[in-house]
Amino acid sequence: MMNRVVIVGRMTRDPELNRTSGGNSVCHFTLALDRNFKSGDGQQADFIPVVVWNKQAENVAQYCGKGSLVGVDGRLRSRSYDNKQGQRVYVVEVQADSVQFLETRAARERYQANAQSRVSNDNFYNGNSYGNNQQANSYQSQNNNYSQQSNSYNNAANTNNFNQNTKPQNPNQNNDFYDMKTVDVDKDFDEAVNSYDIMDDDIQF
Repeated sequence: MMNRVVIVGRMTRDPELNRTSGGNSVCHFTLALDRNFKSGDGQQADFIPVVVWNKQAENVAQYCGKGSLVGVDGRLRSRSYDNKQGQRVYVVEVQADSVQFLETRAARERYQANAQSRVSNDNFYNGNSYGNNQQANSYQSQNNNYSQQSNSYNNAANTNNFNQNTKPQNPNQNNDFYDMKTVDVDKDFDEAVNSYDIMDDDIQF
């Protein structure tokens, strides 16, 4: 039966080096392999666990790290173990017969720096977008307050105009600017008022 695996990918984290009770070195790491399509859940990569033994395990742990580009030639194997909760866990992984380093340490460091820069830029742009939205909302809120205040002033002015226009007039007040009432001496003064005739010498000296 044929069981052969050849994969190329980048390490998702630093490799973990351990030793068995018999003194053998064993190293575990995970490779991210880009897909040619995006799955329904948006995932664009497969994550494959790899195990390598003995001297190669020590070399991988010493010279590789997160983001390292490596090629693995090996085979699939399955195993099981009991976790801390007493549950049986089944694992399918690639047991590497050989691991090739496909880039230098300097190239790996440049890749990591570029990846970190992209993450920082994404966070910066997302932060600015949120800040601009908040600022726009603040301006809109201020404009709404100004509009409400302006409407309040207009309503107050309209109310004053209405009160002035609808103020009742005094019914006893004549619309004429002056009330020119004429005086009739014969009618307004009593006839009993004594009149003096100077010619009849009514005035005594």
